Amino acid sequence: MESHVRMMFLFKLLARLPLPLLHALGIALGWLVYWAPGRHSGRMRNNLFDSGLCTPGRDCRRLLRQTVGESGKAIVELLPVWLRPYDKVVKLVRRTSGWESIDAARAAGKGIILIGPHVGCFEIINLYYASLHPFTAMYKPPRKPVLAALMLAGRQRGQATLVPTDLSGVRAQLAALKRREAIGILPDQVATGGDGVWAPFFGRPAYTPTLVASLQRKTGAAAFFVAAERLSWGRGYHIHVYPLEAPLPEDKTAAATLINRGVEDVVRRFPAQYLWSYNRHKRPGGVAHPDDPPEE
Repeated sequence: MESHVRMMFLFKLLARLPLPLLHALGIALGWLVYWAPGRHSGRMRNNLFDSGLCTPGRDCRRLLRQTVGESGKAIVELLPVWLRPYDKVVKLVRRTSGWESIDAARAAGKGIILIGPHVGCFEIINLYYASLHPFTAMYKPPRKPVLAALMLAGRQRGQATLVPTDLSGVRAQLAALKRREAIGILPDQVATGGDGVWAPFFGRPAYTPTLVASLQRKTGAAAFFVAAERLSWGRGYHIHVYPLEAPLPEDKTAAATLINRGVEDVVRRFPAQYLWSYNRHKRPGGVAHPDDPPEE
């Protein structure tokens, strides 16, 4: 217990450092993690190079170097985002683009679905929205108690409500949309078996969640892709909003394909700030893969 207290004390001290300094430390951390033993570096490199977003050779190597640094920034910036006073965290958002489309949907009496890929400082999007309006998001605590406490305290602030990643959480998100409130969805996680469909993502099959289309169909909510661009030199964040222009189709695979295409569009805008180390194309247990030979 004492070690947890000491660790939290250290985290809070680090969170007070200026953001430019933290991001500089994050670049160093990114390279330490990249060169550490394990699959992290190979997966990052392969996912990035296979995406088609860079020309093989010098162009891809340059983008990889940027990605390594940004991945380290993504780790260390969790400390100020989760541990600084809430009003100071919200002020780290220096500007927004496209937010008026969210305001227009709210004025029209619609619920709001924020679709936030793992781009930039995605953790700050929920906190920023919750400083303005009620917001509900699913939450799966890490196994380590100190990290679970840190994450819960950091995310559940303002008008934010966290719900479990199970059926009760889905019902809570559905209820929030029916109250014309907002929810957050991570669209680029691998769905659990039975909760997703295979859809192309940067040219390769990815087992994609179907929850967004289901919730939108049941509530008529307006959906938006959102990304918190990490500004250079620790200057803060710029939240970009991209409306989903038409309702998602009822066909699950068609809807998942459109979602993945929207995520790709966001990633293309900020390729170095995407979480390329995530195993986006893995197969959940018990799920048949499109490339599997047909059963005889």
